[in-house]
Amino acid sequence: MELNNIKPGAGSKRPKKRVGRGIGSGLGKTCGRGHKGQKSRSGGWKSVGFEGGQMPLQRRLPKRGFTSRTRERNIEVRLSDLNALPVEEIDLLALQQAGLAPADALSAKVIVAGEITRKVTLKGVGASKGARAAIEAAGGSVTE
Repeated sequence: MELNNIKPGAGSKRPKKRVGRGIGSGLGKTCGRGHKGQKSRSGGWKSVGFEGGQMPLQRRLPKRGFTSRTRERNIEVRLSDLNALPVEEIDLLALQQAGLAPADALSAKVIVAGEITRKVTLKGVGASKGARAAIEAAGGSVTE
């Protein structure tokens, strides 16, 4: 086999349909569209979901649920991450400078993951019930 002899498999390629080229082609006159009606006209096709004027399914069914636009900007921080921070007073700005929170974060919450061994003060940062207990047990405090 040589590169100049390669051809597609038999029956895998079909010639393009050339409509409106006379009666002998088999696709002359109406060009395979039949007689009259919406589908025979140029541009005559309704949008996806159109049901002939009947109320479409996507409009008959009720809307459900809600997608929060700020959910991705509310972040969680682990207790073990707070251990590694050099500062004792922790707020959203300190978390952003340390790289624990993205620059566009709106709020942060400390969750129980790992443990904390040093005294820290949380200001303007939320904490779960377990995280608050762990921080206070280590001698720190949480103010919101």
